[in-house]
Amino acid sequence: MARKRAYTFLLPNHSVFITIEAIIKTKRNFNCSFEQNTFIYKLFSPEDVQSLSLMETIAETLSLAERIKTRITEIDAVSHEIPGVVIIHSNRGMGVEYMSKRGLEILGITIEEVIAMGPAYYDRFFNPEEAQDYVPKIIDALERNDHQEWVTYFQQVRHAGATDLTWYAASTKIFMRDDNSVPLLNITIALPLDIAHHNTTKVDRLQKENDFLRKNYSNFSRLTDRERDILKLTCLGKSSVEMAEELFISTATVDTHRKNIKKKLHANTTYELTQYAMAFDLI
Repeated sequence: MARKRAYTFLLPNHSVFITIEAIIKTKRNFNCSFEQNTFIYKLFSPEDVQSLSLMETIAETLSLAERIKTRITEIDAVSHEIPGVVIIHSNRGMGVEYMSKRGLEILGITIEEVIAMGPAYYDRFFNPEEAQDYVPKIIDALERNDHQEWVTYFQQVRHAGATDLTWYAASTKIFMRDDNSVPLLNITIALPLDIAHHNTTKVDRLQKENDFLRKNYSNFSRLTDRERDILKLTCLGKSSVEMAEELFISTATVDTHRKNIKKKLHANTTYELTQYAMAFDLI
């Protein structure tokens, strides 16, 4: 009679699946049974596996899962005191492990639905263009693995039933590591911006400048130092004669630089040139 093959265990009252094939160190068949609400595993056919090694691995995995559950429970107990939304993400699957009640109410969704969505959660509730800017920064911070580092950024969130996106200021840091000090979870606190104090208008302007900078960095990087000087003075309203006197060059040279600047930046108006000067802190 063929042995029954077991592939996964579902931890009681938790959303983490333990994949046996991912932790076992042999390809041999084995059977095991799970006694609910305890961490007792009864291994049958012990000759087919390295029993001690397998049980130690399972114990370590279960211990880590219990620590995850404990840390999330600790955050959940105080989340209602935090003036914002608390989200805990998995650094492995990039999905949501926990969201505070306030956040779930804002999105009009349950935690089970959020977890089931996986990475699709980000496309549904956030502006993907902005994510291209802050997600790489978060990934870099996770790779540096510095417990004192956090990443702060602005993001727009799609509330349940709303047509417009709402601005949030968010901060993310490593929340928990595994036994090898590898980042396991990260925590984010997101605070809605106060419309009454016109913060959203300011953030929108900053975000547009940031988008312009990111999209046009390649063009700007082609300018020489002298061309950047000419660009700055042009946007400050200086004439070719004034620039020539200030930089100790001929007016013909100034005009050549101005022509090359417009060509490199694909800009034909003073307004377009000023966008570059402002975005790259020349003025």
